[in-house]
Amino acid sequence: MSITDVPVIAIDGPTASGKGTVAHGVAQALGWHVLDSGALYRLTALASFLQKIPLDDEPALAQAARNLDVRFAAGEIFLEGQEVSAAIRQEEVGNRASRVAALPAVRQALLARQRAFRLAPGLVADGRDMGTVVFPDARLKVFLDAAVQARAQRRCKQLIEKGISANLDDLLRDMRERDARDASRSVAPLVPAQDATVLDSSDLSAEQTVQAILDLWDKVLRDNPRP
Repeated sequence: MSITDVPVIAIDGPTASGKGTVAHGVAQALGWHVLDSGALYRLTALASFLQKIPLDDEPALAQAARNLDVRFAAGEIFLEGQEVSAAIRQEEVGNRASRVAALPAVRQALLARQRAFRLAPGLVADGRDMGTVVFPDARLKVFLDAAVQARAQRRCKQLIEKGISANLDDLLRDMRERDARDASRSVAPLVPAQDATVLDSSDLSAEQTVQAILDLWDKVLRDNPRP
C-alpha cells in the first residue's frame, strides 16, 4: 500500500468543539492512528515561550517548529524530555498557539511532520486545516462545529475537572477572539472544506459524535469501495 492509498478521516473545527476526544474515539473504533495537529502548534507555542521568542519573529518561530524535540508515548507528550501534556492545554498556551498558527512559515514548517502521521491501516487527523491543506485527498472530511456557548461551557468543565480555575465569561471572550483569528488568517483559515460534512455537536455527547462519524465512514465505504 502506497502512502497515498492509506485512508484518512479529517476532522476540522473550532477550539473546544470536541475534535480531539472524538478523533481518538473514531481511531480507537477503527484501529487507526491519530494525529492531534493542534498539539504540534501548542508545542511550538510552548517551546517558543520557553525560548523567549517574540511573537513577531516569524523566522525564529518557524525554526522552533522545525526543531521541536517531541515524543508521543502512551497518551503522554514530551518536549525536550519533559512531560508537557497538561502544560500545553493551558489557555495561555492555546492563545499563543492560535497566534503562532497564523504565521505561514510556521505552518509550512509543520506540514511535513503532520503528513508523516499517515500510516497504514489509516489515520484520523484533527485540526483546523486537515481537510483543506494537510490531507486534501482525505476520503472523509468532517467539520465539527458547536455553538460558542456550548464550547466555552465544555472547556470550563474540563479545566475545573483538572483542578484548574476557570471563568466562563473569560473563556467565552477568549474563544470568540480565537475563532475570529483562526477564521480570518490569510493562510489556511478555519473553514469547512468544500466536500466536508458539517456536523453540529452542540447537543451531542462525545459517544454520539463518534458514532455519527463512524456512520459517515460506513457510507463512504458503501458508496465508494476501494480494494
